[in-house]
Amino acid sequence: MVNPLIFLHAGLGEAGAIAFLWVLVESLGLSEPGLRRARIAARIGLICLFGAWIFGGYYYVSVYGAEIKPAIVGSEAPWIHGLVMELKEHLFLFLPVLAILTTILLNSSAQPVLEDPAARRSVSVLSGLIALLGFSIAGMGALIAAGYRFAILAGVA
Repeated sequence: MVNPLIFLHAGLGEAGAIAFLWVLVESLGLSEPGLRRARIAARIGLICLFGAWIFGGYYYVSVYGAEIKPAIVGSEAPWIHGLVMELKEHLFLFLPVLAILTTILLNSSAQPVLEDPAARRSVSVLSGLIALLGFSIAGMGALIAAGYRFAILAGVA
């Protein structure tokens, strides 16, 4: 049976990525109402990414390290853990930090973000990077899950 923590981890991570995609869209033609919506989306995204961080960390310590990792490492595709999971872990560490930075930038004050093209570009680039990394990490998670299923079918797990 699939552990429910993985659904919380993945679901919150994707919700966070979608929220920052929303921030990106709002930042492209930023207006006062758009700034309000972008601030809401950034807060939602920040909360979701921190939730994904917490649930993912707990899942990694309690389930992945004991059950999933040994099966993948013992399979014919150990690179799935050695490369994909390691890359996923390290990229994921940056997401909450980037989300905090973007949220602070949006909430610093209305005037600089609305009137300063450089501040608006910064919000756009950061939120786009968060969304891109979030969706890439989701793809890596799917590859890791497929690697575990492959290990099960090969009789390693």
